[in-house]
Amino acid sequence: MSGVAPAPREPSRAQLARYGALQFALSFVALPLYVFLPAYYGAEHGVPLGLLGLLLLGARLADALVDPALGRLADRMLARRRAWGLIAAASLVSLAGFAVLMGIAGWLSGGLDATVFAAAFVTALWLAQAGATAAGVAHQAWGAALAGGEADRVRVFAWREALGLGGVLAAAAATQFGGATVFTLGFALSLGVTLALLRGVELPPVFAPRAHAIGGLRAVVEPLRHPAFRSLLATYVSSGVAASIPATLVLFFVRDRIGAAQWSGAYLLLYFAGAAAGVPLWLRAVARFGAAPTWLFGIGATVCSFAWAAALQPGQRGAYAALCAVCGLALGSDLIVPPALLAGLIRSLGHDGRLEGAYFGLWSFAAKLTLALAAGVALPLLGVLGYHPGTPATGPLPPLVVAYALLPCGLKVLSGWMLWRGWMRPAARDPGFLLDSTRRNA
Repeated sequence: MSGVAPAPREPSRAQLARYGALQFALSFVALPLYVFLPAYYGAEHGVPLGLLGLLLLGARLADALVDPALGRLADRMLARRRAWGLIAAASLVSLAGFAVLMGIAGWLSGGLDATVFAAAFVTALWLAQAGATAAGVAHQAWGAALAGGEADRVRVFAWREALGLGGVLAAAAATQFGGATVFTLGFALSLGVTLALLRGVELPPVFAPRAHAIGGLRAVVEPLRHPAFRSLLATYVSSGVAASIPATLVLFFVRDRIGAAQWSGAYLLLYFAGAAAGVPLWLRAVARFGAAPTWLFGIGATVCSFAWAAALQPGQRGAYAALCAVCGLALGSDLIVPPALLAGLIRSLGHDGRLEGAYFGLWSFAAKLTLALAAGVALPLLGVLGYHPGTPATGPLPPLVVAYALLPCGLKVLSGWMLWRGWMRPAARDPGFLLDSTRRNA
């Protein structure tokens, strides 16, 4: 363990706020890309769900494939203390792609050729996502070194995600009161402000060039050699798919099951406001019970609350509003605990200051995979089962309700079992579980 750097000092609140501010901008654009986009093109502009699902799947898979390489680029820039430049350049690429993506919808009314539209859509979406990913991976790797202990690591990511929730709330308000133009202008403005704030954050000395560096292809695949990382990643993927499916379908559910399309933005505001309000509670839970038990409890709370969505009937607008608030409270553990667990694992394996980007690159790849699967499977499946956007989903359990509520609950249960069996139980039986692969490779 001679290569492990000393733990950095506890960051101040001012540092945490300046660091986390960038997530406001990145989260502001995430809601339009992953929630607003399917309904925007599928319902408002008549793009068939099957085609839309395939386009989203293709673009997101192509984006995900470059994430490990972006992680290694982030490591190099962090070591050279050029992380801010990478983040700024990547953010501008994302802004350009996003602006085109929001603008080409108007071309459809002019009779744009389907092939040209598909090519422009996929290219713009890929640029928007890849740019945001490069900025996000470097940002997460930076944050992984800002604190040493578990509680401090959770604080770092809690600030990041809390400010990110502020961006989501702003985007949800734009959904309710604005549209594509407001999204684009909001993203541009928030990027300018938050990049200026981030530039003042001191990069910890842990990112000075280190001996025994791991380079080349080995650096990209090194995280996968460790069973603790594979276990954590598998749990994260299962939980992420469970969250991505309702995120993809929420606007369809609100319009065609609840019958309250005009309140979709308000429901999103309630949901993410609940998540922001719950962050301090989850921080206290982590301090008292530990990170992994807190995440397991959060998974259980999500299942218990979200299962209620399957019982909602058309017109139950108030009940759905209450559901959004309760489910939002449960969301906080999913946001702040997994990246903090990963940051702790990186340090336990002695890879801090060398491979943060590689780990978070694979982490981002997994997150993209969950989003791609949600769009590429759920949307075409609903089309095959006969669901048409704009058609009321009536009856006890129509396909939209099963896909939106019951399927995610089943996947959440699976992720809770995986967290217990693959991470918590081995760690409880053998405190050296996190270091097993390090010993073998020493």
